[in-house]
Amino acid sequence: MTTTALATSPLKATDRCDSCGAQAYIRVVLNEGELLFCGHHGRRHEAKLRPIAVEWHDETDRLQPQPTPVTD
Repeated sequence: MTTTALATSPLKATDRCDSCGAQAYIRVVLNEGELLFCGHHGRRHEAKLRPIAVEWHDETDRLQPQPTPVTD
């Protein structure tokens, strides 16, 4: 079983989606193990997996461009 400390660690560029192989931004921890998903597949499977997930770690906010501070 995956420990909570490991499950909440940030996802790395080497973590890949179990469905398509793209970079993973969502980690779903289940009693039986964990699944990694890109944002697209995470959203696709969320309705089925969220009710049985022990933890849902979502870093899809990293996909949004960060505003550039305005300097004068």
